Amino acid sequence: MRTRVRGWRWRRSPLRRRSDVVEAWTLLVVAVLIVVGAPLAAVVAGSWAHGEARSVSAEQRAERHRVRAEVVGRKGDPLPSVQAGGQHLYRATVRWTESGGGTRTSTVRVPADTRRGETVDVWFDRQGRNVMPPVDDTAVWQHTLTFGTCAAGGAVLVVLLGHFLVRRVALRRRLAEWDRAWARTEPQWTHRRA
Repeated sequence: MRTRVRGWRWRRSPLRRRSDVVEAWTLLVVAVLIVVGAPLAAVVAGSWAHGEARSVSAEQRAERHRVRAEVVGRKGDPLPSVQAGGQHLYRATVRWTESGGGTRTSTVRVPADTRRGETVDVWFDRQGRNVMPPVDDTAVWQHTLTFGTCAAGGAVLVVLLGHFLVRRVALRRRLAEWDRAWARTEPQWTHRRA
């Protein structure tokens, strides 16, 4: 039958070794780092990621413009890419009227369920190339939360890895201490000369 005595590493005892004390203090440091350090790492990393994502979103909004265009024809098979909403994209020919009164056509990516004659939003960059819509606030927050969660998880993994390494070193030292103590005690018990 085995009983556990809680906190034995903190109490004075002739059986307590220095490695036991180091392991107890390490466990306390690990608990503090996980409870305080991981959320702090998440907040710092999430804040940085949020700022970066917002600046990318603002940059994209400045260099991209939206055009309402009518689908006049559809081309070929679906593209291998999938839009954020999980829709497959197809190439289609669209036509729109510019602010100066001229009509333009272009081949762009549209959702798979778009039919001929429907009006769709199409985004173009400054060079006139068809691009994806700029990053919206939902995507910015998803990026922020993902980055913060990964940072917290990474911090926890690093702390637990460090704790594992300290425990291995402490165990080796403890076994070495026990070997030395047994080498001193064994001749007295067995009446053999070492």
